[in-house]
Amino acid sequence: MTPLSRTTPSQLLLVEDDLRLAQQVSDFLHSSGWQVTHAANAAQADVALAPRRGEAPTFDALVLDLMLPDGDGLDICRRLRTHSDLPVLMLTARGDPFDRVVGLEIGADDYLTKPFEPRELLARLRAITRRRAGSLSPHDPQAEQVLRFGRLEIDPAARQARIDGEERQMTAYQFDLLQVLARHPGRVLTREFLLGAVKGESLEAFDRSIDVHISRIRAAIEDDPRHPRRILTLRGAGYVFTKSQDGL
Repeated sequence: MTPLSRTTPSQLLLVEDDLRLAQQVSDFLHSSGWQVTHAANAAQADVALAPRRGEAPTFDALVLDLMLPDGDGLDICRRLRTHSDLPVLMLTARGDPFDRVVGLEIGADDYLTKPFEPRELLARLRAITRRRAGSLSPHDPQAEQVLRFGRLEIDPAARQARIDGEERQMTAYQFDLLQVLARHPGRVLTREFLLGAVKGESLEAFDRSIDVHISRIRAAIEDDPRHPRRILTLRGAGYVFTKSQDGL
């Protein structure tokens, strides 16, 4: 993934059928340096997000309402993940946490429940787009160093996690979360620490969505995710990335 190095405004696709809310969000983000393209339904979103041969990605982030008049935001996210790792922030008015969990599992990076504060939306957008540029400075020599733990390789330059040389799929958020864990092997890391390290600010110190992302990382890198050996849970404390893996 190529780090961003632009002076032009960040490009955002906002998929929201509430035209009044979309205008309010667009105005606020525009005043904060974003250029916003609005899609009022799923059909418009699919056209805007369709891959174009030979062209660079159009957007830096996607804000996606889950409830649309002609489709489901979860389906849009699922289709997007077949060809893009564009950072995705879900918006939902649904009270059932199941939708948020499903969204995170199929590849969304974060979520907000309506109604929300525009400043929190901006903070979360800045966080997920910052992760797209990588969590370490490219001038830091450690940023390019491949981390090896038995059969597991974590390649920050390529932004890949590999088992036995085979790439394992995960979102940008999950890769950065894995990097933070791997750079502190043997240490107990709390949810608050992980949220602060990956997002850059602790927006919700007890945000349980971190558990969903850990489960998806385990599904990608563990031989048996139900009995993990690489990322362990210490109840009431946090997570530990084990130093010794695969007997090595």
